[in-house]
Amino acid sequence: MISIPRPLIYIGGVLASLLLIPPFAIGWIRETQSTGRPVHIFWDMDMQPKFKAQAPSDLFADTRAARPIVPGTVAVGEADLDPHWSEGVTANGDWAISLPAQFKDVDKNALLARGQERFNIYCAVCHGYAGYGDGMVNRRAQALMDNADGPPNDTSWVPAKSLHDPTVRPQPIGQIYYTVKHGVRTMAGYGSQVPVEDRWAIAAYVKALQLSQDASLQDVPPDRRAGLKKP
Repeated sequence: MISIPRPLIYIGGVLASLLLIPPFAIGWIRETQSTGRPVHIFWDMDMQPKFKAQAPSDLFADTRAARPIVPGTVAVGEADLDPHWSEGVTANGDWAISLPAQFKDVDKNALLARGQERFNIYCAVCHGYAGYGDGMVNRRAQALMDNADGPPNDTSWVPAKSLHDPTVRPQPIGQIYYTVKHGVRTMAGYGSQVPVEDRWAIAAYVKALQLSQDASLQDVPPDRRAGLKKP
């Protein structure tokens, strides 16, 4: 039987005890809160150099970390190189009278259905579902005006325009699109809320809605005129 020298046994015991220290140390560190900064051997994305929102910075003369957009900066996909598509106007600045070329192969019925859906969400609350300016917001505002007692409780309200008004009905589809995007008079624009495709869908539906309330027999396809009476 081989006899292990006693000093080696002592040394082995000490080494075994030392091997137990790291697991206990790791467990203690994980369970104990510390106010000190953690040790980052590899910084990765934890310690990236950056400016936090609204934080000051000595790098710039005005000490502001948030910088204004450089003049002429254009976001990806927003160069607006096609004025018909982005603004509803032709190359010579006239209002577009047709849909942009991007809708060449689109299903017109699906486009109008989408336009009706978006119109009912964003526009009908003021203009009404039929476009006569009698939406719920308009009616509520009018009721508040009727119940106002005068100053200082007096209030004012500019009624939503009827889309069948003689000044609105002749507007080309490009002008309707432009109004949806930028607004007009007291109406705010929806450019930040409604995507380009949906703006055109709304404009197309508005023109269809106007036609539905002011159509003539000549507007009906010949094969569907049978049995219809002239207005």
